[in-house]
Amino acid sequence: MSSRSERERREAAQARLSAAGITPTKAKGGGGGGRQGLVIAAVILVVAVVAGLFVYFSQPSSTGDAAAVAPTYTAARTGTVVMAGAPTAPVTVDVYEDYLCPACQQFERIYGDEITTALNQGKVKVNYHGIAILDRASEPQGYSTLAGSAALCAADAGIWPAFHSRLFAEQPAEGGPGKTAQELAAIGQQMGAQGDFAGCVNANADAAAIAQATNDAAGNEAVAPGGSFGTPTVLLNGTKIEINDQDWLSRAIGA
Repeated sequence: MSSRSERERREAAQARLSAAGITPTKAKGGGGGGRQGLVIAAVILVVAVVAGLFVYFSQPSSTGDAAAVAPTYTAARTGTVVMAGAPTAPVTVDVYEDYLCPACQQFERIYGDEITTALNQGKVKVNYHGIAILDRASEPQGYSTLAGSAALCAADAGIWPAFHSRLFAEQPAEGGPGKTAQELAAIGQQMGAQGDFAGCVNANADAAAIAQATNDAAGNEAVAPGGSFGTPTVLLNGTKIEINDQDWLSRAIGA
């Protein structure tokens, strides 16, 4: 690998970060309690992760800047968790993400292709936990839950990998309007969703389950050690990892 190619990859990665233009915004709305604490923790984590990702982008890339990898793995959901990849894969990854979280969008941009490749090759299975800690950061409130519920509908409709990617590729800005149920349903229908996808999205039937899953995650010591919980949070074989370590996945699968 030449020094020029490394420099070119670093410059391309820096350009992507600049283009992202992420500025964390505090969630709106009053009230106290655990959910407000989750929102504050999420905002703090966004600042920390984005700062860390800048450092990541400043390092030579181990994966290059290849085009998006087409997913060929299977995905199905159990409750509020979408299980992607072969159940017999030797490595298990748990990803806790909020579809309005800018750092989650960056995580998908940085590691999405690498994770997809590992899933396609049967080297890893990934449990995606769609949670909602930023519901107050959209206007009207509730986009995190609506998007998470729509993603579960997408898993049932056989379009989860593409729909999941699209939610982050077209992520609304914090503090502004999110996509409506009708807009999310239209995206899925364009992707060839099976069954009554529009009805599923419009019903937002998993809202209560997502709220419970969010609270459960915040109370899980493995996910939120010391009560500190934010997104994205990633566990590797049950242990929380540092996602700014660019080699975490390649080491895990022996690449």
